[in-house]
Amino acid sequence: MTSLHQLVVEADGGSRGNPGPAGYGAVVVDPATGETLAEAAAYIGVATNNVAEYRGLIAGLRAAKALFPETADGSVRVHVRMDSKLVVEQMSGRWKIKHPDMKPLAAEAATVFPPSAVTYEWMPRERNKHADRLANEAMDAGRRGEQWEPSVSTAALDAPARPAVGEFGDVPPREVGDASAGAAKVRAALAAARTGSAGVSDAASRTSGATADPAVTPRVGWAAAPDMGAPATFLLLRHGETVLTPEKRFSGSGGTDPELSATGREQAGRAATHFAALGTVQEIVSSPLRRCRETAGAVADRLGLDVTVDEGLRETDFGAWEGLSFAEVRERYGSDLTTWLTDPQAVPTGGGESFVEVADRVALARDRLAAAYAGRTVLLVSHVTPIKTLIRLALGAPAESMFRMELAAASLCEVAYYGDGNASVRLFNDTSYLR
Repeated sequence: MTSLHQLVVEADGGSRGNPGPAGYGAVVVDPATGETLAEAAAYIGVATNNVAEYRGLIAGLRAAKALFPETADGSVRVHVRMDSKLVVEQMSGRWKIKHPDMKPLAAEAATVFPPSAVTYEWMPRERNKHADRLANEAMDAGRRGEQWEPSVSTAALDAPARPAVGEFGDVPPREVGDASAGAAKVRAALAAARTGSAGVSDAASRTSGATADPAVTPRVGWAAAPDMGAPATFLLLRHGETVLTPEKRFSGSGGTDPELSATGREQAGRAATHFAALGTVQEIVSSPLRRCRETAGAVADRLGLDVTVDEGLRETDFGAWEGLSFAEVRERYGSDLTTWLTDPQAVPTGGGESFVEVADRVALARDRLAAAYAGRTVLLVSHVTPIKTLIRLALGAPAESMFRMELAAASLCEVAYYGDGNASVRLFNDTSYLR
């Protein structure tokens, strides 16, 4: 009779800039004892959070496979736990995989074990600290021009102890990890079958004499390096009011494209007067949506500049919520709205964009424009979500911070981007020039 072996994989990935310097971490756990059996981590260069999370999943599955490389298909079952709703839902088959960068990674992950041998579970970020710490150690190593080394990792020491989690599926937990031979056999199997995957270690046999990474010297804002030269300065102008703005209706890029109202045109005129008085704007870039192009056009006419349109600055696609008020969405799609308000990877009803997808798009536009306009002052006319996203990314704030920002119509923010990729937020939600 073939013995069944059960393992838990916890994985995470991160990107400092999204996209930016990225890394992943993964842990293989014996669910019968809560013991860490293996770790994997690596710096992967510039990538998005989603790519890093998928890479962490693949590394975790490979590390689990290395524990029992000679076992027959179906004799190992793996339960994956991640705080990435996107990866969990896509790998579970409940969400479609739309992004071209995600499809090959998901396909690769699905080949490590038979699909029937792997189950997926979302868990809160605070419960994924071990894998998160590994990912950050990998990114810290990349910042030093190195790769993560298991011999100097302190992630396992800092991770909270895990209780035994009992059984999953229909196999008694006593058989998990071949418990009849004990964890020593699992460690021996891992040592004998170690693969060439980047940064895989036998965590259970590592000594605890490692030293922590040196402190990271901040280089943001007041501590920005003095030799970075003049930054690309983005003046972030939200468009003027439309007829939907006072009613707080969802107005994205999924169908609604209202023009400026009389109030909005007045606000655009005041913005033009303000920027003419400043005399600092050298370029103007706008979202392709009408309300932004009209606002940008008013400023451009006053300054004698042309307007460049960038698709990356468009508003979120709100799906079926377009044109509806918050109360109407709550009444019609209450469950979907509740999920959206708590999970940045959730999409509006009808297949709109998640905040994570918007962040990927906006970050690419940011990097492209910062490189194109290095040392210049650029007026970017955009919408609530893209502007909040740029502020959030500049501050390194979590996605949920989006719900704690208020941006008035025709308000102004300012962010400077330095040559080393760091940013400094200089102004937020200024409406003084409208009074």
